[in-house]
Amino acid sequence: MKYLSKIVAGFWRLKEWNYSTQDIENLTNFCLENGVTSFDHADIYGNYECDLEFGKVLNHNSSLREKMTIVTKCGIKLGTEKNPELSMTIYDTSYNNIIKSAENSLEHLKTDYIDVLLIHRPDPLTDPDEVAKAFAQLKNAGKVKYFGVSNFLPFQYDLIASRLDFPLVTNQIEFSVLYSDPLFDGSIAKCQTEKIYPMAWSPLAGGRLFNNYNDEKTNRVRSLLNELSQKYSKPIDEIALAWINYHPADFHIVLGTGKIERIKSALNSLAIKLDREDWYKILAASRGERLP
Repeated sequence: MKYLSKIVAGFWRLKEWNYSTQDIENLTNFCLENGVTSFDHADIYGNYECDLEFGKVLNHNSSLREKMTIVTKCGIKLGTEKNPELSMTIYDTSYNNIIKSAENSLEHLKTDYIDVLLIHRPDPLTDPDEVAKAFAQLKNAGKVKYFGVSNFLPFQYDLIASRLDFPLVTNQIEFSVLYSDPLFDGSIAKCQTEKIYPMAWSPLAGGRLFNNYNDEKTNRVRSLLNELSQKYSKPIDEIALAWINYHPADFHIVLGTGKIERIKSALNSLAIKLDREDWYKILAASRGERLP
């Protein structure tokens, strides 16, 4: 679904940035002016407060809403003071909770509709008929346009899809030069089979490539990226994102940064064309072995 921008602005860490409403609006405007028109949220981010902060921007400047697509997620209930009835975090994909979460997201984000609603993680107690009922009600009411999943393996994807009268549009999965499992667990192949475009979260491995992580795998991949950085005359973050971009599944990359320079780098990565052998060198470094 070419509904989302190739680079997606993610707001998982919004509360950690300590941004004012004006700072968030400035960041949002920069994104929109540079083709980053999709914004990724989840009801639980920032202990249920990140979407509230973003909603202040839309409340202040409602004209921005028509220029963007909003992705959000539901299905997790945190065991925090926000849910005093719980002693631990649980998953809840019941009909009632999906409807309640969507309604809360609409209120928090100060919008009349959500572009894409995802089930955040597979729920071992999923009743696919309840999920389908909730999705159909939200769609028919015009409150959600499209639906997808996040962190789902193919059989979990199929269970939800089997009950719907409309297709799922994406699976948001962890994927990076330090986490290549989706290449081998069927997640990416499933997206290609269904002709949907996956979303990659933590595409820079949560900053492990740049921080003082000294595990063998990170050091091995970082060393290779530094070599390729010299070859392509590009910084290692752009090389790492170019590795994701190379894949024919045509990923949407979800950035978890509030820094404009990081967003610029992500946009720059779209123009990098790696050699096929270099792509495989990165894969081998990530897995610690070459293909047989």
